[in-house]
Parts: sequence; C-alpha cells; structure tokens
Amino acid sequence: MYDYRYEPHRVIFMIDNKSFFASCEALRLGLDPMKVCLAVLSRQKDTDWGSGLIMAASPLAKQKYGLHNVMRARDLPSRREAPDLLLVEPHMNLYIKRNMQVLEIFRKYAADEDIHMYSIDEGMLDMTKSWHLFGDDPYNVAHKIQKDIHDSLGLYTTCGIGENPLLAKLAMDNEAKHNKSMIASWHYIDVPDTIWQIKKLEDVWGINTRTADRLRQIGIENMYQLAHSDPKVLKREFGVIGEQLFAESWGVDRSIISQKYHPRAKSIGNSQVLQRDYYEAKEIKVVIREIGEQVASRIRAHNLRAGKVELYIRYSFTEPTYEEGNHGFSVQRKIVPTSTSHDLVTQLYALFDQHWHGEPVRCIGVNYGKLSPDLSMQLNLLEKPETQLKRHKLDHVIDDIRKKYGFASVVKVSSLTAGGTAIRRSKLVGGHNAGNG
Repeated sequence: MYDYRYEPHRVIFMIDNKSFFASCEALRLGLDPMKVCLAVLSRQKDTDWGSGLIMAASPLAKQKYGLHNVMRARDLPSRREAPDLLLVEPHMNLYIKRNMQVLEIFRKYAADEDIHMYSIDEGMLDMTKSWHLFGDDPYNVAHKIQKDIHDSLGLYTTCGIGENPLLAKLAMDNEAKHNKSMIASWHYIDVPDTIWQIKKLEDVWGINTRTADRLRQIGIENMYQLAHSDPKVLKREFGVIGEQLFAESWGVDRSIISQKYHPRAKSIGNSQVLQRDYYEAKEIKVVIREIGEQVASRIRAHNLRAGKVELYIRYSFTEPTYEEGNHGFSVQRKIVPTSTSHDLVTQLYALFDQHWHGEPVRCIGVNYGKLSPDLSMQLNLLEKPETQLKRHKLDHVIDDIRKKYGFASVVKVSSLTAGGTAIRRSKLVGGHNAGNG
C-alpha cells in the first residue's frame, strides 16, 4: 500500500504527435493528416514495396484498413481493395526538423530542465512551476499547447496530464487518444477507476509481452490483480523489477524530470542489419571494419579512447541451429586504451576469428566501452613509433575531411566491394531514407 500524501504531486504533461511520420508526410504532400489514407514504408532503394515494413500509418488508414506499425508491406490490401491508400518513403530529416520545431514550442511553456524528449514523437513537460502563467487550469493550458503546435506545424497531438510522469503517460496512452479533445487527466485518486480498469497488461507502459506472460504464469491477469498481489512474490519472481511493477499498479512514480539521470558506465556503439546473408569472412570483415571505424570516429569526436571492445554477431534466420537457440554471439575483451581505428579494428577481427565458425551472418554490432579522456597515447613496442603516430594523425585528418565534405569523400577500396555497406548507409538517417526535408 502507498500513502499518496507522501508521493510527488506535480503537473506533468505527456504530449504525443499523432501518427507523427505519417502526419509529416501528409502535410508535405499538402494533405490533411486526419483525412488521408497514408502509410510510410521502409524499403531499400530501387526495390518494390513488398520488401518493406510499415513505419507509420495515418489514423484513417489504421481504422479503414487495419494497418499497424511493423506490418509487412506484402500483407497490405491490394490496390483494388484499397484504391485510396498512399504509400510513401520516409524522409527522416523532415521528421527530425519537425521534432526540433515541436521542442521550440515546448520551450515557450517550460524551462529546458523541465522538458524531456522521450522519443522523436513524444515529449514530457513538468509544468508544475509554469502552467499558471498560461491559463487558469492545466487542461486549458494543454489545449493551448495543442493549438500552438497545430497552428504552427499542422500536427495533431494527444496529451496526458498526471501528478507524475507515469500517470501522464498512462493517461495519454489509454484515454487521451480516444477522447474528442485528445486530452486526459489522471490523478492518484483516480487509480481504482483508471489503472485498475486496464484489462490487458501489455497496454501498460513498461510491461512487454514477455513480462505479461510471466505475470500470467503466477496468476496475475490484469492491473487490478497486480495491485492486490503480494509484493514479496513479485520481488522473488522479478527482482527489483517486481517492486517497480507493484508501484506502477498503484500509479506511483517518484522520478523528477529536472533530475536527469547520467549513467556512470559510458559506451558508444552501432549495429546494422545486413540486406542479405553474408557467408564469406572477407565480406563480413569489411562490414566489421566499417562499423568499427565509424564508432572509433565517434569516440575521437568526444576526445575519448576505449579500454574495451565488444563484437556482436547475429546469425541468419536460415541458419539450421537458429531455432535451437544458437542465435550468434556477443564477446568482449579489455584492451590497452586507444582511439586509433587500426588498433580497435584489429581487436574486433581477433574476436571474430576466434568465435565465428562459418555461419551465415545477418546482423553485426560494435561497441566500445571503458571510455576515458584521450590525453595520451600508449605505444606498442612491436611496431615503429613513427608508424603508430602516422596512423593516429591519419585518423584525425580523415575525420576532419569527412566532417567538412561528407563521409563518402574518403573511403577505403574495400567499401566499394559488393559486401561494403558504409557508403549506402551514409545517405541514411536512422537506417532509413533521409530525404531532402
């Protein structure tokens, strides 16, 4: 049980741009986001739509044709069945631009420290100190922000209002999107009539399918049962997550937006899903080198060096042992701290050679950890100092050239081979078409 008198009582707005990608595309085409049937599909250049996935669909497309995110394009209704359905490619730069414009509008209503951009289409505002400057009621202020965004950008938004971030998020996800005003307000006193009435566990923020299945295994089918379960049982089954689940069922969230979390252990990495299965070590190593050098450039941009390298390899779904649980490997090793691409990639190659046994590869990831300020250089006694210093200097020269003229201005010959992916990916944003937005 929780005594709400001792819990935070703030005014939190959770604001979501409705069908954000699809709305941006509709507006780009001069169409009304709420009245057009449109889907944004991710696909590879010069391929047909059948190879893509739905990234976003307009509200009307969802309602009329049952479209949903991550639905495969080949499962879409035919042109005869859906003659009014528009299929468009993503324009990631446009979405980023709109996201920044929405953030600027948020800054009119709350201080920077009280704003948290939860994702590219969702933002959280702590309006506790500022809502009264813009109206006589938080509900009216939320409507004013909605109108400001719509009048400025044409985007429709939903808003959840709560006494903490959790209540605001749940209000937005479970009620606001169904209200005509697209606003909903949940408070501690409303928990029995709101959170406890949520029947499907997966509809709750933070509870995924796997967690929901585990809860059902111990007899918990909905949020009411979760709130009236034994916290000791939850902790025994889930550890600290069990305590969080119990708190969530009572609408308790003690996080304060202005108190930003800064993780102690820092790392930088990247990964990519390949467009086909890679069978040859030579081709796989090309991609490992490309990713390894890209991440090395990123740590150098922050004037850091890495003391640990990690390589992640995921096998193809067609690999015979995949169904048996042999999905790939993730291995790491400590190294002498360095920011030199050659040294880092050499370590990645060593990990790959040690653990790969000829399986077809479909995903590759690289991560550099144990980061520290790059204030000195540890020379290798097995190589000439001049050679090592030249590599270090060359890395920084290439970084400067790419920063000024773009990634493709300087590439290694291996990136021009059939296995190379770096040049194509340099034209993408978030793995998708950047567009000219």
